[in-house]
Amino acid sequence: MIKVGIIGGAGYTAGELLRILINHPQVEIAFVNSTSNAGNKLYSVHGGLIGETEMEFTDELPFEQIDALFICSGHGDSKKFIESHEIPTNIKIIDLSQDYRDESCDFVYGLPEINRERIRKAQKLANPGCFATCIQLGLLPLVSAGLIKDEIHTNGITGSTGAGVKPSSTSHFSWRNNNISIYKAFNHQHLIEIGATMRKLQKGFNYNINFLPVRGDFARGIFVSSYTTCDLSEEELIKLYKDFYKDAAFTHVMDANLDLKQVVNTNKALVHVEKHGDKVLVLSAIDNLLKGASGQAVQNFNLMFGLDEKAGLNLKANAF
Repeated sequence: MIKVGIIGGAGYTAGELLRILINHPQVEIAFVNSTSNAGNKLYSVHGGLIGETEMEFTDELPFEQIDALFICSGHGDSKKFIESHEIPTNIKIIDLSQDYRDESCDFVYGLPEINRERIRKAQKLANPGCFATCIQLGLLPLVSAGLIKDEIHTNGITGSTGAGVKPSSTSHFSWRNNNISIYKAFNHQHLIEIGATMRKLQKGFNYNINFLPVRGDFARGIFVSSYTTCDLSEEELIKLYKDFYKDAAFTHVMDANLDLKQVVNTNKALVHVEKHGDKVLVLSAIDNLLKGASGQAVQNFNLMFGLDEKAGLNLKANAF
């Protein structure tokens, strides 16, 4: 069994991670660190775990007990944690924050659809952002073929769990329910990692990605629509996409239009492509807590330890 520890164990991503790892056939959870919840049962915070584990949160860090460390801390906190602790070099680190997505400090960017072989050899991994994952999966075949010749227009709507477990003025139920709003128009933080990927895959890429993020009135899931100009026919585009993702473990190209409900509570990413005049329209959808966070983190963990890429990821999450 591979022994793992979790830092920042009280948030939504940690809750999803626990649900997956408790049922992972080759994982034993050694500790779940949360200073504010030390001594409390995991299910006192993550209610869906009642009956599945009697494990308690701890404020200790027994690194000597683990082979891998998942860091589920907030953005900025992961870097502080790593810099202030001596983590043994034999421990593989999977960070779910945005702190190392620029691949600094020897971290590998964990998008398996383009970095699978690098991930297999990685000691430290930066898990991609949820919007970044969904948008990139819609665009990777185009940019990898050098077909982006114009600016990209992208609209994405996300569930309220993407805002984290702590309530805010824009995430509590009475504001979010039956409501839609745009935020961080054209300057969402995930554009940094998306742009970095585009420039690596297509030489000379310098086109704007015009992204409008939308707060949805539902709990989980991301639905993205992207379009740009393209000379290929619809038949050529469909073949391009299916060829690109033919070996992907969880990303599937749909012939028919797709629905968000097809991916919620799964680690799947669904993509649909169609042509309208000189425009290519790409739809992509994921669960923001699974393929957009904890599910993808476990997918990367599996690759890093030479396991079946799908190990532990055929179960549906059960909290929301």
